Amino acid sequence: MGARPRDDEGVSPVRRQEAAAGDRSPAAVSARYGGAVTATGARGAGAAPARQTLAVLERQLVLFRRVWRGSVFSSLILPVLFLLSMGIGVGGYVGELEGAPYLQWIVPGLLSMTAFEIALVESTYPVMSDFKWTRAYFAISATPVGVAGILQGWLLYLVLRVVLAVAVFLVVAAGFGGLASPWAVVAPLVCTVLTLAVAAPVTAFAAVVDSDSYFALLFRFAMVPSSLFGGVFFPVERLPAAAQAAAQATPLWHAVELNRAATLGIPPAWPVAAHLAYLAVWGGVGCVLAAVAFRRRLYR
Repeated sequence: MGARPRDDEGVSPVRRQEAAAGDRSPAAVSARYGGAVTATGARGAGAAPARQTLAVLERQLVLFRRVWRGSVFSSLILPVLFLLSMGIGVGGYVGELEGAPYLQWIVPGLLSMTAFEIALVESTYPVMSDFKWTRAYFAISATPVGVAGILQGWLLYLVLRVVLAVAVFLVVAAGFGGLASPWAVVAPLVCTVLTLAVAAPVTAFAAVVDSDSYFALLFRFAMVPSSLFGGVFFPVERLPAAAQAAAQATPLWHAVELNRAATLGIPPAWPVAAHLAYLAVWGGVGCVLAAVAFRRRLYR
C-alpha cells in the first residue's frame, strides 16, 4: 500500500480533520498545533518554563482587561473608604495608639487586609470556574503548558493585581499623612509574600472542591475572622491568650506586623526573618498542594 499523503508540515490530513472534529487524543492535539504537542508535551515538556508562565500570565491579563471595571471598587475604592472612615473618622476619637496617630497605625493593617482579601477571593471562584464551568485549564493542559506554568502564571497575575492595588493605596495614604517612615516603600514586597502565602493554599483548596458552597465557609470562618482579629484595627495583645495565638497563626498578622514596622519605622513583634519564614512556609506548602491538586484534576 502507498504512503498516506501528508502536507508540507508532515501532518496527515486525516489527523487534522480529527483535531478539527474535537479529538483530544495526543496525536490529534499534536496535529492541531502542527506537531508541536506530543504525548509528553501535553503535560508541559514542549515549551520553556518561562514561556509557559508568560503565556498563562498573558491570558490572565487579557481577561482582566475585559473585566477590570468590576474590581475597581473592591480593590481600589473600598480600601480608601476604609482609610477615610476608620483612620480619620474613628481616629479622631481614638487619638494615638501605641505612640502613633491612629491613622498612621491603621494604614499598614488596611494595606495588608487589602492584599489578603484580593489574594483569597481571587483564588476561589476563578479557579473553580476554569476547572468546572469554562474548563479553561483542560484546554491549557492540551498545549505545551504544564501544571507548573499554569500555577506560576496564575500566581504572578495575582501578585501584579495586589501590587497595583497596594501602590494606589500607598499613594492615597501618603497624601493624608498616613506614612511615617520611608521604609513604607517595601510594603509592596511584603504584600507580594502575603499574596503567595494566601493564594497558593486557597488555589489548592479551590482545585479539589466541587461546590462553591465551600467558599462561603472559607469566607466566614477564615477571611472575616482574620480581617477582624489579625491586628488590623487593634493590637492582638488586647485579646485573650488563646485568641492571640489564633491570630498569630494567620498569615495576615505577620504581614500586618511587617508592614507596620515599615510604615512606622518600628521593630516588629518577631524578627523580620521569622515573619518572612512563616509566610514562606505557607506559600511553599500551598504551591506543593496546588500542584498535586492540579495534576490529579487535569490528568486523572
